[in-house]
Amino acid sequence: MITSGLVLTSVFVLLVLLVRGVAQPATLFGLFSIGFFFAGLIEQTEFLSSYTNPAMICVLLLILTGLVLERSALITQMSKVFLSGSTKASVFKLSIMTSLFSAFVSNTAVVAALLPAVSKQSKIDPSKLLIPLSYASILGGVTTLIGTSTNLLVYSLAESQGITGINLFTFTGVGLILVVAGCALMSLTTTEDNTGTHAADKPIEVDGNPQGYFLESKVKAGSSLVGKSVIDNGLRGLEGLFLLEIVREDRLISPVRPDEIVQTNDRLIFVGETHRIQTLQHFDGLEVFGSSAGELLESNLVEVVIANQSELVNKTPREVDFRTLFDAAVVGIRRGDKKLTGQLGRIELRVGDSLILAVGADFKNHKNLERNFHLLTDEPLQPKLSRKDNWLTLGGLALAIGLASTGVISLLQGLMAFVLFLVGMKLLPAGQMRRRFPFDLWILIGSALVIADVMTSSGAAKLIADYTSSVLSPFGVMGAFVSVYLMTWLLTELVTNSAAAALAFPIAVSSAAQYDAAALPFVLAVAFAASSGFLIPTGYQTHMMVMSPGRYRTMDFIRKGTPMAILYGLICVVFIPLFFPF
Repeated sequence: MITSGLVLTSVFVLLVLLVRGVAQPATLFGLFSIGFFFAGLIEQTEFLSSYTNPAMICVLLLILTGLVLERSALITQMSKVFLSGSTKASVFKLSIMTSLFSAFVSNTAVVAALLPAVSKQSKIDPSKLLIPLSYASILGGVTTLIGTSTNLLVYSLAESQGITGINLFTFTGVGLILVVAGCALMSLTTTEDNTGTHAADKPIEVDGNPQGYFLESKVKAGSSLVGKSVIDNGLRGLEGLFLLEIVREDRLISPVRPDEIVQTNDRLIFVGETHRIQTLQHFDGLEVFGSSAGELLESNLVEVVIANQSELVNKTPREVDFRTLFDAAVVGIRRGDKKLTGQLGRIELRVGDSLILAVGADFKNHKNLERNFHLLTDEPLQPKLSRKDNWLTLGGLALAIGLASTGVISLLQGLMAFVLFLVGMKLLPAGQMRRRFPFDLWILIGSALVIADVMTSSGAAKLIADYTSSVLSPFGVMGAFVSVYLMTWLLTELVTNSAAAALAFPIAVSSAAQYDAAALPFVLAVAFAASSGFLIPTGYQTHMMVMSPGRYRTMDFIRKGTPMAILYGLICVVFIPLFFPF
């Protein structure tokens, strides 16, 4: 009893830390799982096996295959076909297409592939498409075992508890109902776009108007600045301003090195707080005329979104030496619908922030871009697959899934063979796998298995189930089932989908045991509910990916997500017991 109470208290502390965002979920789960191990609550063999679980390895292999599949031209080509007709029809067609791809490819990879095409097209206001794009990727992900890491996590937990009955298409019946109903709802609740002016029609904006952050100055003949370096002239470290680029005749110098020698007629482009113009007036022979930087500078701008696994999260551009790290300078930051102002180098970056970068010639050669950014540009960082490679890749994935679904080989064997095929075809370089290997997800899932095991073996999960049973006794097994769904849904809105599934799973299994009911419907309730985070953008990666490009506020997700969450929940609590009786 004492042990179960301590475990329960620890899990409560973990939940509070997750909600408060003290650290990344993977870090918190990892520390608590290690703590349970040192406390002797789990054996060494079980602890280590949690991090080599077959289903978890499948998750990692799927993410690696997604690195190739996101380069498939098929996804972006199809998006152009589906973005036609009325706004309602386009939303429905785009949602169906996204759901289809997300059933077999990581939803983050699908959204990353479609984000540039959807956000930069000019037919329909992107703000009407990007939330449906994110929601549809979730709906598609729940239709198969491999569609989302959450399903595979729940499968791992079920396997560790000896619960059988989950295979590649166990989720498909309920999932397809969710896809059709959810896509129809998004289409019906979308207003037609009659404004005639779309976000994508406008040039990249900084400070509310094109290139509004920039101050342009010219070095006149006879200026004392001529012949001296940038650093010697005191042009570095100006309060509120940063020397971004130098335009010399028809050549753009970017980034500007501290030892760059200033010449007559150089145009110096500063970025930052434009009201600091008086700072430049103190320099002899520097003519400030506050115009835009012109077409040369405009062609040098790139918009990116901070990725979930980025090393920049919770750090400032100055802290990481952004210019050296990426051969680019930050000239604008947008967070949702808000443009951040002030000294941009001192702003802590967050997942989903949209950055306007003035990039140097070496920008796209940097190997760290894919891990840190989603580029909103028509020119991908990696070349698109050729027609031959495209069909080989898609065909190989279909073959691996087909053989696994018929029981000829295991899913792990199929995915492992597929990854080896991609490596052999030189479509998946070792360097790319190393840079984008999902270490955080590996730690999170492995630690989740440890914590779930400890909650079960210590009796902590049973304590919660006993209390729930006493409260819901008038409603019987159906009341317990609904309570498991609602508890998991609340957790996924407060923390993350994987964390919610890990915390709710042992409680769900114990709740089923209280009523001597089959565990499978309760387990599936956890899986589906953990993927029902439609309200809070920080709760799901794809929401953060579309938030800034769509200029969304949290209230936009709450408004659009509330009817989706209600419809999704009703379908789950009605159809899961029909497909999988208690």
